[in-house]
Amino acid sequence: MKTGFDNEKYQRIQSEHIRERISQFDGKLYLELGGKLFDDHHASRVLPGFQPDSKLRMFQKLSDSIEIVIVISATDMEKNKRRADLGITYDEDVLRLRSEFQRMGFLVGSVVITHYCGQPAADAFRQRLERDGITAYYHYLIEGYPHHVSLIASDEGFGKNDYVKTSRPLVIVTAPGPGSGKMAVCLSQLYNEHKHGVRAGYAKFETFPVWNLPLKHPVNIAYEAATADLNDVNMIDPFHLEAYGKIAINYNRDIEIFPVLNALFEGIYGSNPYKSPTDMGVNMVGFCISDDAVCCEASKNEIIRRYYDATNKLANGACNESEISKIQLLFNQARISTSFRRTTVAAKQCQQQTRHTSSAIELEDGTIVTAHSSPLLGCSAALLLNVTKHLAGIDHATKLIPQSMIEPIQHTKINYLGGNNPRLHTDEVLVALSVLSKDDDNCRRALEQLPKLRGCQVHCTVMLGEVDRKIFKKLGVNLTCEPVLKKSPQDMDNLA
Repeated sequence: MKTGFDNEKYQRIQSEHIRERISQFDGKLYLELGGKLFDDHHASRVLPGFQPDSKLRMFQKLSDSIEIVIVISATDMEKNKRRADLGITYDEDVLRLRSEFQRMGFLVGSVVITHYCGQPAADAFRQRLERDGITAYYHYLIEGYPHHVSLIASDEGFGKNDYVKTSRPLVIVTAPGPGSGKMAVCLSQLYNEHKHGVRAGYAKFETFPVWNLPLKHPVNIAYEAATADLNDVNMIDPFHLEAYGKIAINYNRDIEIFPVLNALFEGIYGSNPYKSPTDMGVNMVGFCISDDAVCCEASKNEIIRRYYDATNKLANGACNESEISKIQLLFNQARISTSFRRTTVAAKQCQQQTRHTSSAIELEDGTIVTAHSSPLLGCSAALLLNVTKHLAGIDHATKLIPQSMIEPIQHTKINYLGGNNPRLHTDEVLVALSVLSKDDDNCRRALEQLPKLRGCQVHCTVMLGEVDRKIFKKLGVNLTCEPVLKKSPQDMDNLA
């Protein structure tokens, strides 16, 4: 798809800026990582050209200076909290992250278990880590955190925490999810480093909101849509405006906590090196947008995608209406509606014309391809066949998968596997094409088009089942679905 972000420039100037920040302190910087170090698909959707692992590759330029500390909350472990995107528990994700970081050549020094107050799940996890040769530390709940500054910045506060031993100049503090206590770990380390005679520094690395873009820029509005469940609000940083007379964008939680952080810095060092929460950040993303119009369009699509994601969750009972209302207000700020997304309009029109559940995809050149369900295929499976035929230059009337092959698959699904939806899903269509491709040149050519779908926009007039969603995700397609669950008298895909 069209790119609007200079990824090469980003990796160069971002790594240089972090080096400069390290040099401002005694060669020791604790960098709190907000968001994801890799698999950052939100950034890649709103900034076309930004790769999901861009931050990881940028840090590889500094890998000899980096040590990673992974943080996990004992409270989250006790609740068996899971990552919504991967479906795994936070403790499992700690091990996954450690393995991924090590595979990329990074030193993972330790794991810090925060909010600890004797939870059995935390004790069991620490024992598991130590059996695997992983150093683990406890950081304790501090009464009155973060406002009881005199207690926090004392030997009865941060001083009670385990001192995390590190060996590299740049310590990246990351976690499986929000609310893990990353900032508290960084500040605790500043206190304890100071006791060891080291004037360590702290900085925050968050991609969004982009501080040097306007408050109502679509990229920043898309961040609010992405965090609608947290009720984050982008704001002009009043501390930055007062200190420098310049407008910078931050979000409510960082602005609200800054007076407390200022007091903590003063409690540890006697002064604060930063005059605003924006000062604490090191993000250079805003300087690397190469085509603002492309990023604006992508961000507006992302706002709509977040809206459909919320309405789908509500249909499944996993969301409240306030999240949807928040995104609808953001529609007004961005001056869009769901009809801005061309595939939404095309899929609905196809359903009106065919009276079957339908889908549509927008290709890189702006071409829209549609499909609808039939007794043999679901609308998403039919769309894959239609779009790959279009891209391969195969006549639309050509049947890539003969009915004689589809019917035995349907028979197995219904009679042997106990299903009640005979239509083929996307994975079954791809397997069938793969089997046929050995002897059928059209099937082979159709399969070769799949990489061209990455980054394309797709909309379906019915909520797809988990299998179809996963296939589209693996193909890199940006999918939205109408929040429709029930079957209509005319036609509706079964979501079993």
